[in-house]
Amino acid sequence: MIHIVGAGSGAADLITLRGARLLRAADVVVWAGSLVNPELLAECKESCVVYDSAHMTLEEVLDVMCAADARGEEVVRLHTGDPCLYGAIQEQMDALDARGVDYEVVPGVSSFCGAAAALRQEYTLPGISQSVVITRLSGRTSMPAGEGMRTMAESGSTMVIFLSSGMLAELSAELLAAGRSSDEPAALVYKATWPEERVVRCTVGTLADAGAREGIDRTALVVVGRVLGARGGLAHDGAQAESYERSKLYDPSFATGYRKASS
Repeated sequence: MIHIVGAGSGAADLITLRGARLLRAADVVVWAGSLVNPELLAECKESCVVYDSAHMTLEEVLDVMCAADARGEEVVRLHTGDPCLYGAIQEQMDALDARGVDYEVVPGVSSFCGAAAALRQEYTLPGISQSVVITRLSGRTSMPAGEGMRTMAESGSTMVIFLSSGMLAELSAELLAAGRSSDEPAALVYKATWPEERVVRCTVGTLADAGAREGIDRTALVVVGRVLGARGGLAHDGAQAESYERSKLYDPSFATGYRKASS
């Protein structure tokens, strides 16, 4: 069996219990060395053979995993965050299907969840935003038709933008062209949940300046949305914040299948 495991967003103890158990039992681990916390390799047994996929092609990764599987060994393919987001796992799964090799996927904590934790922020506030757009800016690899940044930004939803912290001036320009306000709250979250984690709050109009000032041009998520400025009282800078609506889930005047409404 080949286990495709999400390593979590950075902190070594954010891997799932299942992922950690599989890592301890693995005979072969192929890990994304440029992205995954190396502390996780301490879970591996002494006899485990470890390969860093940062230096490998897809074909080399598949050859290592399939050879180990053919020998009856347990294989862990360790990806950053949750492998369903920008993890390039579909091509691996399709190739394994074609070779008749069995596998499973073990979810992980995505960095977009880690960023929310670092920001102490809910992405979906009633009356402000009930949708989250996860996307990236077109760069060395292009975006599909209809998924350009302007199109994705036009809804006004909360946005979590991957793989774009090295193009902040361009990102800011695209967001403004989509109709987002230059004063709309934004944040850079560098290495969410890692020991080096940093949060830089700014606006859509000051994204590039904030990144240059803080020296952030990689390994960071960009979060954009009115939710970042919405609070029950004051904003982070002490200014009056935009108010969100109280959740109906715990509103005493709102009946649910478990609780009657009261006046």
